[in-house]
Amino acid sequence: MLAIDKPEGWTSHDVVAVARSVLRARTGHGGTLDPAASGLLPVLAGGATKFADRIHEALKVYDALVRFGTETATDDREGAVTRAASIPALDEGTLENALAALRGVIDQIPPQFAALKVSGRPAYARARAGETVDLAARRVQVHRLDVIGCAAPDLRLLVVCSSGTYVRAIARDLGRALGSAAHLAALRRLAVGALEVRDAIRPDALRARGVDAAVALLRPADERLLVLDPRFVEQPAATIVGAGERA
Repeated sequence: MLAIDKPEGWTSHDVVAVARSVLRARTGHGGTLDPAASGLLPVLAGGATKFADRIHEALKVYDALVRFGTETATDDREGAVTRAASIPALDEGTLENALAALRGVIDQIPPQFAALKVSGRPAYARARAGETVDLAARRVQVHRLDVIGCAAPDLRLLVVCSSGTYVRAIARDLGRALGSAAHLAALRRLAVGALEVRDAIRPDALRARGVDAAVALLRPADERLLVLDPRFVEQPAATIVGAGERA
């Protein structure tokens, strides 16, 4: 398995295509990142592709930038603005009350523009065609949702969550909980299980170094990769995510 640092603007499939061309082997990924997001993308090669379902189950860690004032059709910066509202009070007490309701086991309504299939078609395809997509709430677990920094209209959050959690939806729901509107302005994935972005290679560097270097970076696909470093849930958010870690 390879840990690759996906740049903004790339699709997950773009990254997989580069890895496939370098390794000359069957490849897949362990959890889609939207094109506007950056950060860790686990890439599985050869027989390790059978481990895809297991790595999908690993806890994920994100550095998320929430922007208040507007809600969008996609719940991130890529979508058209659908609603505007005044910037809410972002004092510590007000924020903590709203964030507390979004932690733990929650029922989350996915974004309209999601890859989930509705009657055989992805929700995003239906939404792009102008349909109103009725997506059922899904039970997910948010293990950690803490403030890294705040400078209105932006709030930077550390998110540790289960597979299936939409950070875009957290941004949307936080805005609503504060009587405002919000969307996800930026997202960087820091970890998937034991894989971390600080140890990842960018796809352009992977391509430049070639197959021998790529093979040297491969890690065995086994249960050890599912174990998240405890610091992501134990240490203060600001010490985990330095200013230089955002793409």
